[in-house]
Amino acid sequence: MAKSTFWKEFKEFITKGNVVDMAVGVVVGGAFKSIVSSLVADIITPCISLLTGKSSFNELTYVLKEGSEAVLAEDGTVIAEAVAPTTINYGLFIQYIIDFIIISLAIFVVLKVFTSLQKRSAELRQKLDAEAYEAEQKKIAEEAAAKAAEEAKAAEAAAAEKADIEAARAAQRETAALLADIKELLANK
Repeated sequence: MAKSTFWKEFKEFITKGNVVDMAVGVVVGGAFKSIVSSLVADIITPCISLLTGKSSFNELTYVLKEGSEAVLAEDGTVIAEAVAPTTINYGLFIQYIIDFIIISLAIFVVLKVFTSLQKRSAELRQKLDAEAYEAEQKKIAEEAAAKAAEEAKAAEAAAAEKADIEAARAAQRETAALLADIKELLANK
């Protein structure tokens, strides 16, 4: 399934004609020219020559009209000039097609890798942002918990102080009542 998807994407890449893709293709194609030419001339052509019996694509031609050699007089003067044969050089055309397909495939693979790296980078950036957000939320929650604990401790201390004050006032009232009772007892004696 992945293999057919790859070739489907490659076919869409070649046929869509996007200006940016074409510009990238021209630049990268120029850089790959010597590599592709060597691949075609030194590796693919010898393999095809086994099938065709020709040593290179240049020899694959169809002769439309035979040429003629120059005719010379005995004294070496040219009587009739040589005429080159009229040919269709389909071998060169095949070589250029192979060059184009290899260059396009190489560009496609490079762009596919680049796109994949951009996607991974965006996913990683999103993950890091989410982790940073979670860390910040955790820090805020910890600060809020610490503040709540501080406030609870302060409230507890205030309640304890209030209880101490109430106990001291109750003790003062009891002491005052006791003193009043003692004063009354002394007065009655």
